[in-house]
Amino acid sequence: MRLSRRFAPAFLAIALVTALPYDALSQAPDRQGAAHARAKAGKTPAPQPSGSDCQVTVTGSEVVAYCHNAYPDTDHVSLHIECGHWWDLDTDTTPVDAGPATTVRLAGRCWENVRSAWVTHA
Repeated sequence: MRLSRRFAPAFLAIALVTALPYDALSQAPDRQGAAHARAKAGKTPAPQPSGSDCQVTVTGSEVVAYCHNAYPDTDHVSLHIECGHWWDLDTDTTPVDAGPATTVRLAGRCWENVRSAWVTHA
C-alpha cells in the first residue's frame, strides 16, 4: 500500500500526459514562446487508380507474365524469378512500359525449378 501511495503522483502525471489529445500537445508554445504552425486539414484529393493487372504462369522451368494496363497512366512492370536451386541464377527483367490500354508480355526461365515468380510495378 505504501508503495502505491508513494508513486501515485507519478502515475497520475503519466496518465494525464497520455490522455491529452495530440492537438493540445502540438499547440503548446516552444522555448521561444511561439506556437508551432500547423497545416490546415483540408480535403486531400483521392489517389487516381493506376497499375497493371498481371497474370503470372509457371510451366516447368519457364515463366510468362501478361500485364494489362487499363488506366491512363503508364506503368513500368518488371518480372522477378527466384529459382529452386542455389546454383541457378535468379532473374530480374528490365522494366517494360505498359502504356494505357496495353498488354505486355514478360518472360524468363530457370534451368530446372522455379521457386517463385512475381511482377513489380513502378
